[in-house]
Amino acid sequence: MKKMGSYHITVLKGDGIGPDVVTEAMGVLECVGKKYGHDFVFNEKLAGGCAYDAYGEPLPEETLEACKNSDAILLGAVGGPKWDHLPANLRPEAGALLKLRSSLGLYANLRPAIIHKALSDASPIKPEIIGDSLDILVVRELTGGIYFGERGYREGKHGEEAYDVEAYSEFEIKRIAVQAFEAAMKRNKHVTSIDKANVLESSKLWRRTVTEVAKDYPEVELDHMYVDNAAMQLVRNPKHFDVIVTSNIFGDIISDEASQITGSIGMLPSASLADGAFGMYEPIHGSAPDIAGKDMANPIATILSAAMLLKFSFGLVAESQAIEDAVTKVLDAGYRTPDIYSEGTKKIGTKEMGKRICDAINA
Repeated sequence: MKKMGSYHITVLKGDGIGPDVVTEAMGVLECVGKKYGHDFVFNEKLAGGCAYDAYGEPLPEETLEACKNSDAILLGAVGGPKWDHLPANLRPEAGALLKLRSSLGLYANLRPAIIHKALSDASPIKPEIIGDSLDILVVRELTGGIYFGERGYREGKHGEEAYDVEAYSEFEIKRIAVQAFEAAMKRNKHVTSIDKANVLESSKLWRRTVTEVAKDYPEVELDHMYVDNAAMQLVRNPKHFDVIVTSNIFGDIISDEASQITGSIGMLPSASLADGAFGMYEPIHGSAPDIAGKDMANPIATILSAAMLLKFSFGLVAESQAIEDAVTKVLDAGYRTPDIYSEGTKKIGTKEMGKRICDAINA
């Protein structure tokens, strides 16, 4: 990892509110660069629906090559109803996002679900259950499973039917389990593996492999949970969880549920990592085209994704912490975008939120 100097970041602003929130994250990175003496070089490329509109494909080869030749990727949300009519391979979600993950080997998705004390009232969970804090890390396998399995249409017993195949190798399960256990060693040393091993063969292999990996981490407590029970327990007893490791489709669903427990999906970042330091960083929320360009979107998830970028890809831990601390200061001061606004707080827009976080970094 680099210690100082110049860092090259491919920026994919994406669709909808993507440009709004990514612009603010770039501004925050520039503030960090000036304060700590780093040069963040941004290379903006198109991916998603905007790329389809411009080039007829959601992930142009030029964009993919730029990503491969960068130190890290900062991504906004892609997709929207405008492109829902397209064939699956041309839709932004599959043609850009899934292709980026598979082409770049980004198999480990880290999604922290954290409640800031200042926002504890925003959680839909009762205060006596949630308390004033929550910190769960969802480790989601990202390049295997049903999203990348065989699929198609065929003639079935009752006419035409569609199928999607869920398949996992021992290798794929082992490497994501190692990521989860390594993360747990730096946290509270508790891993919950989520599967459906009472029904699915892929989940039986998942559970068996995770159990084997656990033997290399005797300090970490491991428990297994069926996905339906896990969905219930996240609401009933969220403090049970520390690190959750699970498959692509289950992780997609569980991490969104965890985000809502925190009060707003607009607050949560994510990192998609390959072996080594390279990664792609993005908020977990969607493109929200209805508020695009209206200075209403919450940029905090994208700004915190930039903080993860500094930490995981560049090894700039102090700089990453500076962003996180700045976000906390602004929230503690009562500033809120519309999605997290409540009576008695100060409603501000996307741009002002970015500016206030920069000001807090420089304070």
